[in-house]
Amino acid sequence: MKAILTIALLATPVLAEELTPDDFAEARGVDIVLLGELHDNPHHHVNQVIAINAIEPAAVVFEMLTTEQAKRITPNLLNDFRALSETLDWTASGWPAFSMYFPIIQASSKAQILGAQVPRDTARTAILGGDPVKSFGADAELFGLTKILPDAQQADREALQMAAHCDAMPETMLPSMVMVQRLRDATLAKVATQALEATGGPVIVITGNGHARTDWGVPALLPDGISFLSIAQLEAKPEPSQPHDFWIITEPVNREDPCKAFQ
Repeated sequence: MKAILTIALLATPVLAEELTPDDFAEARGVDIVLLGELHDNPHHHVNQVIAINAIEPAAVVFEMLTTEQAKRITPNLLNDFRALSETLDWTASGWPAFSMYFPIIQASSKAQILGAQVPRDTARTAILGGDPVKSFGADAELFGLTKILPDAQQADREALQMAAHCDAMPETMLPSMVMVQRLRDATLAKVATQALEATGGPVIVITGNGHARTDWGVPALLPDGISFLSIAQLEAKPEPSQPHDFWIITEPVNREDPCKAFQ
């Protein structure tokens, strides 16, 4: 396997390859490490804890937390599962069980813990025709939100959104759904960049595999000069050309068909 740090510093894309959690320590010299996940797979969260312990980041950015939620986390709460869950109002968050994320937050205790979730009201407004560029504020151009996507990419992203919503989404909503994903990507990229500037890094980003894509996700929006690695966590071996720097295969989880409700 090629050295992780070498791939992070390359200027040209390379084919993705497999790694194991034992390799995480090699990423200590990388500015931003994106640790992807399938949200409901507990094996992925175990690996994220291993990565945090190995890399010893100066900051950890969570897709699952808003900025305000992250600010509520205190050292005392890091040892109190119930109190922290209630403080974050996790049961109303829509994310999988807090028992999977609590160890990740605990492992981040020596780092700055930051949130980069787009608030629900902001996302809902964007879906209903609001202006995500305005809601993002300064640096919307820097983080790609004002860019018109190539037709092929727009079509691919709309197709992914349709599939993710069980082919039950009205086609007229697909452009707005894509824009919301772009807003989430841009927010993650902005918070991670700010964390790097404030701490000197390394920064770890806990996020879904989709946001960790190197072709159009967070890595594609990072300012020039920042080294990064994108690590996807999957349940089956992908094609080597899949859009991450590395991938880890874990045991799958048993889950109900998410499209069953639409049948």
